[in-house]
Amino acid sequence: MSSVLDPRPLGATPLVVSPVTLGASSLGDPQRSTSDPLEVAEAMLSSRFAVVDTSNNYAGGESERVLGRALDARGGLADGHSIVTKVDVGKDGRFDRDRVWRSFEESVEKLGLERFPLVHLHDPWAVTVEEALAPGGAVQGMIELREQGLAGAIGIAVGEISLEKAYVGTGIFDAVLTHNRMTIVDRSAEELIAEANERGMGVFNAAPFGGGLLAGTSTSYAYREAPADLLAWLARVRELCAEWKLSVPAAALHFSLRHPGVHSTVVGVGRPERIAELEELCATHVPDEFWPELEKLGTPPSTVED
Repeated sequence: MSSVLDPRPLGATPLVVSPVTLGASSLGDPQRSTSDPLEVAEAMLSSRFAVVDTSNNYAGGESERVLGRALDARGGLADGHSIVTKVDVGKDGRFDRDRVWRSFEESVEKLGLERFPLVHLHDPWAVTVEEALAPGGAVQGMIELREQGLAGAIGIAVGEISLEKAYVGTGIFDAVLTHNRMTIVDRSAEELIAEANERGMGVFNAAPFGGGLLAGTSTSYAYREAPADLLAWLARVRELCAEWKLSVPAAALHFSLRHPGVHSTVVGVGRPERIAELEELCATHVPDEFWPELEKLGTPPSTVED
């Protein structure tokens, strides 16, 4: 196995990350990936990127199950590598302290790991922030996981900026994961990232390609079809990148990689070859002079409305 690529701490947490974290949201989902799931999992776990990001409910639980089989086949995690997971709402809609624990136990069962360096509270839409913070609420369960050493750190992972700010503002969490909101299209996470940095939190920026639009694999941004004005703006980005002999994906990824407040950028992986592609994108040189030229194209019309 190659050495871990450019390791660095995730804020003040015990987790060591690479500039890119490999996202496993499509792993085991035949509608999102036609590659053999075990081959993808093995490629992720044997890559030079330090962390694989998954969740209890990704692909209906298949993401963790496939990763668990791959871990069992290879005899566990390689040195310097970690898996980060997330606890999720139950099928009955409950998301309280007991559900946090059950979700964690489900992840342990599927992955075959007893503890994690980081566990996120994932998409807590089913409860209000007040309910989550109340005695017996989801946050109590998260704190217990950290206090008992089962989670080295706890994070909040959700899309809506206002909701993330509410959880970050409690001072309870060690890390935050934002997605689709710090890209060349949408930069609404800027204040959130700055606050997290001030608190010493670790920051993951996920979906630098907006769910596929900036990678050229989709015509939607942040799960919504891109309107004509956004597509027109993107066409100007392509022209600019061509002038600089850059690809749009390289510019989109490096926009996140160069952000001083982002510790690691989460990119979804659906096929084994994607690993080498990501290493190549990371190694691409984007001149500093490119970014002012990108700014001259003006503020793009994002599909994000929160």
